[in-house]
This record gives sequence, structure tokens and C-alpha cells, in this order.
Amino acid sequence: MTTPRTTPALRADHLTDAGIRTVIATSADVTGRLVGKRFAVDVFHGLMHDGVPLSSCVLGWDLDQWPGPAQAYTGQHTGWHDVRLVPDLDTLRPAAWLDATAICVADFVEMGSDALVEVAPRTILRRQVERFEAEGQTPQVASELEFSLYRGTYDDGRTNGYETLVPTTIARADYTVQAGDQHEAFFAPARQALVDSNLGPWTSQVEWGLGQWEINLEYRQALEMADRHVLFKLAMRDLAAANGMAATFMAKPFPDTTGSSCHLHLSLVDGHGAHPFGDGSSGEVLAAPLRAAIGGLLARAPDLMLWYAPTVNSFRRILGGEFSGNGLSWGYDSRMVSCRVLVEEPSSTRLEWRVPGADVNPYLAIAGMLASARDGIADATDPGEPLVGEEWEREVPPLPAHLGEATVAFRDSGWARETFGPAVVEHYAEAGRWEWERFLAADAVTEWERRRYFEVI
Repeated sequence: MTTPRTTPALRADHLTDAGIRTVIATSADVTGRLVGKRFAVDVFHGLMHDGVPLSSCVLGWDLDQWPGPAQAYTGQHTGWHDVRLVPDLDTLRPAAWLDATAICVADFVEMGSDALVEVAPRTILRRQVERFEAEGQTPQVASELEFSLYRGTYDDGRTNGYETLVPTTIARADYTVQAGDQHEAFFAPARQALVDSNLGPWTSQVEWGLGQWEINLEYRQALEMADRHVLFKLAMRDLAAANGMAATFMAKPFPDTTGSSCHLHLSLVDGHGAHPFGDGSSGEVLAAPLRAAIGGLLARAPDLMLWYAPTVNSFRRILGGEFSGNGLSWGYDSRMVSCRVLVEEPSSTRLEWRVPGADVNPYLAIAGMLASARDGIADATDPGEPLVGEEWEREVPPLPAHLGEATVAFRDSGWARETFGPAVVEHYAEAGRWEWERFLAADAVTEWERRRYFEVI
């Protein structure tokens, strides 16, 4: 793992000199989707310290922006009260994929105080980072994001049930250079826009699924990684739309395609520059903190599956067995397990959590991973024996099998309530319940159901 490049954030007092005319202040809602407002530069200067009000509905609605979940924090009973969107000026950067625009990630802050909104995704991750930092350690994270890219627009998809969208690759082309060459007219400017936006693209490649691609981002401190992750997804959707295409980060957009993952890599650095995961690890001998972190990740995974697989569609990828986790298992440099361990030089030794799909809210998934690893280290949790070779076929304890099961596990987890707070658990359990019940009540019937039941049941 090479040392990442460092690019200074765009300074607020240099926006006009940098040719910026518009500034976006944004933060992730409960689903990980970015919400916010746009401003002229002089307006942004006037509100960048105190923030701008917006309705708390952005923390209460579902994926369709329907205010269905019965949330204690916000709703008709609170009048859909305001919160403040306060820019984190350390994240101010050019949005180089847009014209003369800068973008700044913000925190949700309560009106009339400096208190961060407890249930906001960025707050949840902040709290877990702070716990590591209080112990003199900095978690470093990298996300590997796969996505599907189709010819045809988002409007075409909605109008025609998405069946008219054509994958940008129509034959398996994993790692192949020729297939990548055919789309370099799109990806070369896209990578440069990511570089110019200080989002740190590392590598890009064609993936195995039809129309599937992967762009990895350089590792960073955990909160910055989550910020870059959501901005990267926004940029790729915008760039695709500008070129008459549609990009999706659904875990499995079509039954006959390969699921898209979001593998998360984790390492630690202490205040002296030492690497607790790497120092003392060699071959199949793991440093005690790394081994315990693996144990914690596996022990708490059932409780946190709602954050690793937050939609009904998430489980179509996981149950498909496409390098998408394998129950409560771990192994050395194996893609057939849920937690892959990579023992390299001390600064590069890390664990890779392979369960999350591309549809995760990165703030929640990373917060869950950090909390689990920290819990494991504190309790010296034993991860058990690794799966080696053909042992990947051995039966291992399963993870929750669908969104309803994951929601109940999260809701009933005493550890999650203690770690994240009752308000957070109740908020996201209610969001999960609503999503699961909407699926069960849906009018739509899948082709799979018709083929399986129409003439038989």
C-alpha cells in the first residue's frame, strides 16, 4: 500500500480566483445519497461557518423520499423541524466534473447549538473515529467500488423499466485491456476529473460482469475516505449522464448479471507511526491486534448486517456467492471468505471486509467495521481457524439471509445500542423495517416468481 498523494483542500478565500462560481454544500442522508444546497460564492462565504437550515425530512425519508418510516427524531410530530448543514471546510474541493463548481461536505448540526445530529451518518462515523483517536490510533480505510455502466439514460430506464439499457460490455472482459480501450474516451476524462477534484483515483479496470467496472480510491483516514466515496459516486453518475449513459451502484441490478461489491480495507497507525496490524505479522503469523480485529469483525457482523447490506437487492448479491462473503469466515489472501487478510510490509498489512456491496452507505458500513474491530481488539476476540484451500466449501455460521432478518438482528442487538446509542439503533432499525415491509407489500412480481409459481403452486 503506497503512501497516497496529498492535495491541499481548496481554500474558501480563493474560490473566485480559482474560477469557481457555484458552491455545493452537501451531506449524506440515511441511505448514503447526497443532499444539500447550491450557492453563489459570496453567499457561501456568508454562511460557511454557521451553515444553512434545511428540513430534517432528509434524515427521515426512504429511498423514494417518502416520509413513511415512523422516526422519533423527525416527522409530523416534530413539524419536520430544521437542522443546519454546516460545511466542513477541510473537505472543500473543486467538483471538476461540473462547470466552475466547488463542493464541500457538511455535518448535520442541531439548530441553536453546536451539537451534531446524533442519527446523521457522518456523525456516526465521526464518533467511532474519535474512539480510536482517544486511544492514540488512526484507522485508515480504502474502498473498492464496482459499478455497472449502461448505454441509455436514467430517464430511458425509468420510462422502460430499465430493460432497454445496454451494458457497456456485452462479453466477459475482466482485467482485459482491449475492452478498456474501447471506453477510454469516457474513462480517461473521468479519471482526470476525479484527480482534479482531489478524490484520489488509484486504479481502474474492466470487471467480470457485463457492463461492470471498478475504480479504486487511494486509502485515507476513515472519515475522509467515506467523504470521497460518496463524492466519487456522485461524480460517476453525473459523468455518465453527461455522456448519455447511466451508472448504477445497485448490488445486483439484473438477475443475470454479476453483483457489484464495495470491499473495505482497514489498517491502523498509532501516534508514533507504528502499524499495529503489520508490526509482528509475517506469513501466517498475525499480530495480536490484527487477529483480534478479525475476531471482532466476525463476531459483530450478524448484528450489523443492516449496514453492510441495507436493501432487499443487497442480498441478491450476497446469496449469489459471487466473491461476496462466505458467512463468518476468514482466510489468508482468499477471495472465498468474508474477511480476507493481506500480510505484506507492515504499513500495507490489512484486513479486507468483503461482505458490503456497492449500495452501502459508506459512513455506516465503515463505522460498523471500525466499531467491530475495536471491540475485538479490546476483548482479544479469537476469530477461530482460517479457511484454507478447498476448506472454503466447509459449512460456516451464516449471516442474516434477508433484510428483514438483518433488521431484527440490528434492532435487538444490545451491543449495537451500547456502541452507537439507542437513538441510532432505533432510527436505522425503523428505516430497515419500512424498506422490508415495502418489499413484502410491493405490487410488482418478479419474473423469477412467475416462472417458479405460475403453473405450479
